[in-house]
Parts: sequence; C-alpha cells; structure tokens
Amino acid sequence: MKTNIKNVLIAIVLPLAVGGLSSLISSGAMRQFNSMAKPPLAPPAWLFPVAWTLLYICMGIASLLIYTSSPDAGSGQKLRSAALAVYAVQLVFNFCWSPIFFNARLYYVAFAVLVCLWLLVALLIGFSLKLHKAAALLLVPYLLWLSFAGYLNLMIPALN
Repeated sequence: MKTNIKNVLIAIVLPLAVGGLSSLISSGAMRQFNSMAKPPLAPPAWLFPVAWTLLYICMGIASLLIYTSSPDAGSGQKLRSAALAVYAVQLVFNFCWSPIFFNARLYYVAFAVLVCLWLLVALLIGFSLKLHKAAALLLVPYLLWLSFAGYLNLMIPALN
C-alpha cells in the first residue's frame, strides 16, 4: 500500500488522541495520585507525559508500517488484518487503564487490564516481526514501559 501524508497523520494522531483523552478523563484523579507514596524507581511526574507521547508516536508509526506492509496474498493479508485488529484492541485497553487506575482506584483490576495490554502488545510484536521488523522494534519500548508500569501499578496499593 502507498503511504501518504493523510495515512501518516491518522496513524500518529490516533494513538495520541486515545492517550490524550484517557489522560484528560483522569486528570483530576491524577492530582490526588501525586500526593500518594511512590515505590522506589518511580520516575518524576513530568516524565510520564513525555514517555507516553514518544510511545504513542512509535505506536502510530508501527501501525502505519503494518498497514502499508505488502504481505503475500492470502495468509499474509490475514496476518496484517489480525495485527491491525490487535492494535485496535490494545488501544482500547490502553485507554481504559487510566480511568480504572486513577478515577476508580481499582488498582488490581487496572493491573489485570495492564496484563492483558502487555499480552496484546507482545502478540502485536509477534505479528509485526512477520510483517515489518521495524514495526516490531518500535513496539519493544512500549512493552518494556508496560512492564515497568506493572511494577508501579502493583506497588501503589501496597504502599498506600
């Protein structure tokens, strides 16, 4: 498939919009979170929006690479469709985590969502390896950040 500026913009803006809306919904509760005890290794608050912005951009570029990949007809096309479906589902899980964690304060439910999100991203990386290796590499920092987020997610209720 041909890459054009419209596809590039959609691919990058979509995850940024999903993350931005989730953050906006949770912004009031995040202020209270800032006063809670944090685990060792917890980064400063300013790092979260920076990290997530970079991760969302990488996700968007990865999705574009998957979308524009040229797999073999038949099973390759099905793999690309499956990868894009997993990408969409992981965006939904990504969106849901913040309101569950910050607004509802359902920390263990949020952790379960995070585990599902981690599995979805791992699956997406596996699909991407067969479609476009650069897409898979762009998703690895996201998986690593989710692993770190899991540590933070579990430690917050333990310390508060």
